[in-house]
Amino acid sequence: MSYSAKNIEVLKGLEPVRLRPGMYIGNTGRSGLNHLVQELIDNSVDEHLAGYCKNIYVSINEDGSATVSDDGRGVPVDIHATEGIPAERVVYTVLHAGGKFNGNTYKISGGLHGVGSAVVNALSKKLIVDVARDGYLYHDSYEYGNPTTELIDGNLPKEKLKTRRTGTTVTLYPDESIFETVKFKADAIRQRIKETCYLNPELTITFENKRDGKEPIVFHQPGGLSAFVEDISEGLTRTSPVVAISGEKDGISADIVFLMTEDGEENIIGFTNNITNPEGGTHVTGFKTGFAKLINNYARNELGLLKDKDSNLSGADIRSGMQAIISVKHPDPQFEGQTKTKLSNTDVTKSVDDIVKEQLTVYFDRNYEVLKDICDRAVALSKKKAMDKSKINISKFSFEGNGKLAKQESNDAEKCEIFIVEGDSAGGSAKTARNRKYQAILPLRGKILNVEKKPVAKVLENAEIKALINAFGCGFLQGYGNDFDISKLNYNKIIIMTDADVDGAHIATLLLTFFYRFFPDLIREGHIYIAIPPLYRVGEGKNIKYLYSDDELAKYRKTHQNKFMIQRYKGLGEMDADQLYETTMDPDNRVLKQVSINSIVEANQLTQTLMGTEVAPRREYIETHSMDAVLDI
Repeated sequence: MSYSAKNIEVLKGLEPVRLRPGMYIGNTGRSGLNHLVQELIDNSVDEHLAGYCKNIYVSINEDGSATVSDDGRGVPVDIHATEGIPAERVVYTVLHAGGKFNGNTYKISGGLHGVGSAVVNALSKKLIVDVARDGYLYHDSYEYGNPTTELIDGNLPKEKLKTRRTGTTVTLYPDESIFETVKFKADAIRQRIKETCYLNPELTITFENKRDGKEPIVFHQPGGLSAFVEDISEGLTRTSPVVAISGEKDGISADIVFLMTEDGEENIIGFTNNITNPEGGTHVTGFKTGFAKLINNYARNELGLLKDKDSNLSGADIRSGMQAIISVKHPDPQFEGQTKTKLSNTDVTKSVDDIVKEQLTVYFDRNYEVLKDICDRAVALSKKKAMDKSKINISKFSFEGNGKLAKQESNDAEKCEIFIVEGDSAGGSAKTARNRKYQAILPLRGKILNVEKKPVAKVLENAEIKALINAFGCGFLQGYGNDFDISKLNYNKIIIMTDADVDGAHIATLLLTFFYRFFPDLIREGHIYIAIPPLYRVGEGKNIKYLYSDDELAKYRKTHQNKFMIQRYKGLGEMDADQLYETTMDPDNRVLKQVSINSIVEANQLTQTLMGTEVAPRREYIETHSMDAVLDI
C-alpha cells in the first residue's frame, strides 16, 4: 500500500474536536455532556476571580438546552487584530484562543488551555451568544461550530440596551449525534455549583431546572471552605473542630480546612483555581506528606507516643476519618488531560508541604488538645490494625492456586486485561471466546459481599473477594501486611462483564462499591471498566447487526421496513463464544465505559446512601429519582 502526502489528512478549525471529543471532555456520556455546562460556568467564575462578576445564572431548559449567564465584563466584541473578525467569534471558533495565556487579563483562572468555549461550540448543534457591554447587546449564533449570524460591516449585530449592564449569556444545544444522551444530569450540575460557591464566598449562583418545574435555587456560601467541610461531614461523628489554615509560598497560595471524625473513611478533596480535581494531584500529595511528617514529629519528639524502636505512623492511620478541602491558586496550572482531573505542577507539592508545616505548627501550639487527640487516635488505630492483622492469614492471598482464574499467557501487564463475569456459564463462554494471550477470565459465584461499612477482617473472609485480590496482585489496604502497590497490578484493564439485567446491574454495583472502598486508586488511574453487551441481534443472513439499546432498535425498525430476524439477549450465556468475543470482548468492536469519579463528595454520599445500612435515606433517594429510572419489563 502506498503512503504519500495524499494519505495525510489536515483537520481544520473545530474538526478535531468533533472527531475526537473524548480528548477534550473526557467522554461522550453524561459526564462529558455536563462538562460543556461546567466549561461555561468556569469562564464566568474566572471573571469573578478577576474581580468583575458577582452573579451567575445557570438553567437547564425545557427544550433540552442549557444557559449560563453572568454579570461580568462581557466577552470582547471588537475586531481582533490578526484574525480580522470580532473577538467573540475568535473565542468560540478558534482553539487555543482566549484571555488566559498572559497574566494581564486573568491573574488566576481554571486553566490556560484556551479551548473551553470553542469545544462547547464544536459539540453543540446550536449555540447562542449574547454579550452586553458598552451600552449595547451584541448577538451571535452558531450551528455545529459554524457561525450563522451575518456580520454587519464586519461587526456583530447589536441593539441599544434599555438599562446599563454588562455580561455574557450563552445557550447551548448539545449535538445528539455526538453524545450518548443529551439529557443533562441536573443533580451533578447543582452539586458542582454548590462547591463553586463554597470556594468563592462572595459569589452568588442561581440554578434553575426548568424541566422539574421547581423554584430556582440560590447558592451563596459566605462561610466559605469551613462551611464546605462541615457540609461534607454531615452525619459523621466529629472528634475535632474545623481547622482552617492558609498561606502562600513561591507565588502559590493554599487554603486548607479539615476536621476529624470517628468514621474511618478519609475524604480529601482538591481544587485548583476553583476547578475540582477528582483524582487529586500534587496539592493533595503535598498536604498528605506535610501532615504525616508533622504528626509523626509531634508523636515521637513531644508527646512520647512513639519509642525509638517504633515505626512511624502511616499516613492512612493519621488521616483516618479526616474530612478535608484543599484549594490552591496557581498562576500557571498544569493538569493531566483537558478535563483537569489531576493537578501535575511539581512545585505545588513543596509549597503546600511548607504551608502545612508552618501554619499547623502555629495552630497546634495554640490548640494542644486537638493535636493530642489526632496523635492518640492514630496510635490507637495503628495498634488495632496490628491486632487485626494477626487475625488475618495473609498466606491465603497467594496469587498461585486460584482455581477459578483462567490466566492469560502474557505477563505484559500493560497489554493484559481481566474480565470479571458472573457465574460458570458466562465464564465458560468467555474462556472459550477470549484472546488467551492477553485476556484473563475470573468467574464469580453469585453476588459478592456488600463491603460498605464492613470490617476488613469480615470482608477478607469472602471467597470471591479473596479471588479478586489474588488476581489483581497489587495488595489491598495499607497496614495489613499486603499493602497496596499499583506498580504490581497484573492488568491494565479490569473489566466488569455482567448480564444486561437487574441482577447483572446489582453485581456490577457491588463490585464498584468494593473498588471504591478498597481500590480507589485503580479508579483514579483509569483501570476499571464496564463492558456493555448488546441487547439485540437483528438482520438476515450475513447482514447481521448488534444493537445496544432500545433507541437503536427503534431507529433500525424505521430504516428496515421488511421482515428481519430479532433476538433479545437476556444474558451473556445466550451468546456463543464467537458472538461474545465479537460484541463484548474484541478490542476493535466492543463498547467499554471507563469508571471515573467526577465528584468525591457526590460519590461518597451516593455510596453511603445506596450501599449503607440506613434504610430511610435509600428509600428517599429512590423515591426522589424514580422518574429517571429505565425499566426493562
